[in-house]
Amino acid sequence: MYTPEHFAARPDAVQDLLTRPAAANLITATPQGILATLLPFVYDPSVGEHGALQGHLARNNPQWSEPAMGESLVIIEGGDAYISPSWYASKAEHGRVVPTWNYSTAHVYGKLTVHHDPDWLSWHVRRLTDLHEARSERPWTVDDAPERYISGQLRAIVGVELLITRIEAKNKLSQNRPDADVDGVVAGLAARGEAELSADVARAKLAKSAAVSGPCPVRRRPE
Repeated sequence: MYTPEHFAARPDAVQDLLTRPAAANLITATPQGILATLLPFVYDPSVGEHGALQGHLARNNPQWSEPAMGESLVIIEGGDAYISPSWYASKAEHGRVVPTWNYSTAHVYGKLTVHHDPDWLSWHVRRLTDLHEARSERPWTVDDAPERYISGQLRAIVGVELLITRIEAKNKLSQNRPDADVDGVVAGLAARGEAELSADVARAKLAKSAAVSGPCPVRRRPE
């Protein structure tokens, strides 16, 4: 992924992309060509050296049965939005501004493993359900459905697990703009109802300021 230094995602931003409830695109290169599926996933940091992304496919989906050649890829997308140059303070100063697009993304590479074991599948769908139902006032659980029905549903899916080997992540959140322009982007996104991305841009500005200022000097007491 092309990533200028000022757009490189910090470790905490990468962690946020991995752990937030979301769906992502699983992409595999196979003898039959490139295959892709959008699927929800759970990040498990305890698996392997760099963690794993765990999801499932419909058993009728041919992607799981076509052997993946080399690394597989999961593309995770964070918030994204059009950025109007009318939000920039620079527009009034010199007018040399153009539109752009802000976004966060992680390209997660790894080795893909397929799981048929009913116990693994049951454990996985419970974790996935709990992750998304956590925000509900009355969370639904797998046990709310008849056991026989759930068993049938589990037979219709196949588990997939990406054992992570490397991650390339990018946060393009106006870090290359002057502070006054960034403030305009934060306000513009918020006014347009893009509260989450507005907060992301504000956090990126704070992180940039902290990196520029560096750590506070240690003051020694006089001896």
